[in-house]
Amino acid sequence: MKILTIVGARPQFIKSAPVSKAIRKAGHTEILVHTGQHYDYGMSEIFFKEMDIPKPDINLGIGSGSHGYQTGQMLMKIEEVLLSEKPDWVLVYGDTNSTLAGALAAVKLQIKSAHVESGLRSFNREMPEEHNRIIADHCADILFCPTETAVKNLKKEGFTNIANEGQLIESKTSNPYPLILNSESLPLVINIGDTMLDAVLQFSEMAEKRSTVLSDLQLEPKQYLLATIHRPYNTDIPENLESILQAFSEIDETIIFPVHPRTQKYLDTLQNIPRNLKLKIIDPVGYLDMLILEKNARAILTDSGGMQKEACFLGVPCVTLRLETEWIETVEAGWNTIAGSDTELIKKAVKEAHTGRNNLGLYGDGKASNRIIEVLH
Repeated sequence: MKILTIVGARPQFIKSAPVSKAIRKAGHTEILVHTGQHYDYGMSEIFFKEMDIPKPDINLGIGSGSHGYQTGQMLMKIEEVLLSEKPDWVLVYGDTNSTLAGALAAVKLQIKSAHVESGLRSFNREMPEEHNRIIADHCADILFCPTETAVKNLKKEGFTNIANEGQLIESKTSNPYPLILNSESLPLVINIGDTMLDAVLQFSEMAEKRSTVLSDLQLEPKQYLLATIHRPYNTDIPENLESILQAFSEIDETIIFPVHPRTQKYLDTLQNIPRNLKLKIIDPVGYLDMLILEKNARAILTDSGGMQKEACFLGVPCVTLRLETEWIETVEAGWNTIAGSDTELIKKAVKEAHTGRNNLGLYGDGKASNRIIEVLH
């Protein structure tokens, strides 16, 4: 079986890493295509290097640009690759422009595709990611969902071929799934769990052995907060960015703030950046270092969907710097508080941050990658 995997942004590298490992272990062929959507060393190449996963077979080198330009360039170049490689399956991940371009290119060439992390909905139509994930779901032949909530979202949109009534399917090692009775009737919706949980479980031990980030930054476990900001409605709107930074300046705790490149660009344009000696702005860090920073933080402040989940996986309270989340399970279980960009709400959420209820099983059992390969095969 020949699988063509399309990645282009930092979270997709993480989500795809355990799946790529499972593909190769099962003896199948993978062509890894990097669109170049995140193209600087600190945001892409370092992930392939530090996690001991193969470098991309093809790098399209698209780079930055408007949504239309970026997606259009990807669509043209991915189509050329698909015509050349003729894969059995195309795998796309998440909700970026790379996801949209890959899903569109595959469906137009009538090549079967699978969308990993299907069914997520923020119900905020101002988010470009919301449109990307919806269109990808309606192009794909197999929709790999990370949670029962994601399956329910797809059911509301008219998808009917749902395996095991939306519950997590058991991972097999040799026998085909008896529950997938309508596999010829695509699209097929399957709850397989979250590949990001697979990645956290697989790479945590490696991170503990290799990372020196705590000693490098002179940090003690649970004696600091970890913050990240990268969403356009936080970075591109000065009032929102200033409001978040104001909260950071008024919180009397050490805050470690690895700055995303696009965030740094907007930080440089602000006239009045609140100053706080306890706010430590650092360059982006690799995935292993970030796992250690997340695991040992007292709380995490972020607008990243992936970090909301990782906080839950690692048992760390999270404050979400958005007005909504796709990962409502983290909120319902008490691990996540929605604060938006409001200074006072952020400060209140940080002060009251506490651990939630049992998080076991919310996102599967760490075997999502195996399920993906078994189902495709």
